Amino acid sequence: MERLLLFYKLIVWGYAALDYISSEQRNESWFVLSSLIYFCLSLFASIVRNVRWKKGAALCSVFLVILSSAYVEPSFGLLLPLNGYELASFYIPRRWGIWVVLLVPMVWLGPSAAKLYGLVALFSLVSVTTAKRHLERMKQQEDRLDQLRNDWHRLTRSVNEYHQYIKQSEYMLQLEERNRLSQRIHDQIGHSLTGALIQMEAAKRLMDGDRNKAKQLLENAIHISKEGIEQIRMTLKQMKPPPEQMGINRVKLFIDEFSAQHHLPIPLVCKGDLDVITPIQWKVIYENMAEALTNAIKYAEATAIAVEIHVLNRVIKVEVKDNGKGATKIKKGLGIIGMEERAASVHGTVIVDGTNGFSVTTLLPIHE
Repeated sequence: MERLLLFYKLIVWGYAALDYISSEQRNESWFVLSSLIYFCLSLFASIVRNVRWKKGAALCSVFLVILSSAYVEPSFGLLLPLNGYELASFYIPRRWGIWVVLLVPMVWLGPSAAKLYGLVALFSLVSVTTAKRHLERMKQQEDRLDQLRNDWHRLTRSVNEYHQYIKQSEYMLQLEERNRLSQRIHDQIGHSLTGALIQMEAAKRLMDGDRNKAKQLLENAIHISKEGIEQIRMTLKQMKPPPEQMGINRVKLFIDEFSAQHHLPIPLVCKGDLDVITPIQWKVIYENMAEALTNAIKYAEATAIAVEIHVLNRVIKVEVKDNGKGATKIKKGLGIIGMEERAASVHGTVIVDGTNGFSVTTLLPIHE
């Protein structure tokens, strides 16, 4: 604001200087001295930060303008509205009230001088008011930007805390699962194996004395061992999730992470019976999908990507399609060749189309 006031003062002073040069009676030394003192006070008021010093410089500038207009050059009085506004702004909150006060000197001026003075006063009011409103809007925008920046930091911190919480929760779940598994092995399998061991030790002692009893104890030990092995098999079977669930969950997790990392919507559509997809086919689907998504980000300039897994009667169709720039002539690089080789390893094929966006379709046969 101080720089704008200084610029406006320079404009008005330039008009006063031209009027002074065109006048016949001139006292150059006093005009130059008054001008130098005036701009020194103005620069001091724009540099200093203490309010009292600012008020003092503004008050001295008003007195200097009045004295210079009375004894050096009458046109110096045109600077009074700007300096009066600068001084009155410390005491009068309303801008229109300041302008009314600045119009008071027009009572003692002639008609022509009063018109010019009123015009300069209006110019001062409009200029300073416009500048103040502009600065206030800039301040509001800066405050809003600071608020948005603080919100962004807070959200980032919340997201980081959420990720830490997820990792901690996963770790706790792993510990709980390990504890449950160890407790189950101890309570069921451990007891069975301990019982079988006791039976075999007893049979060893009775081997020379009572062979029939020893044989019976060994048969009991074998039966208990078979039950223990069956319990181990059932426990491992219950712990291991179905292959199709591992495959689709892995695909969903990768798509969610990829979408969040690149800020891009990637809807996933699944149709048909996913149970028929074998683990090796899930591996090919995952790797081809990851390659196609990476290529879409790097080359297609797409704003949206869709992934569809459709299990038909005889074939599994996996399509990755974007809305990017596409390609009329497709040159197969290492990425597309790698996808074709992976699909061919399970007797599948890859179809690439760049006419409407870019799509990569992987077709895998269903094994009966």
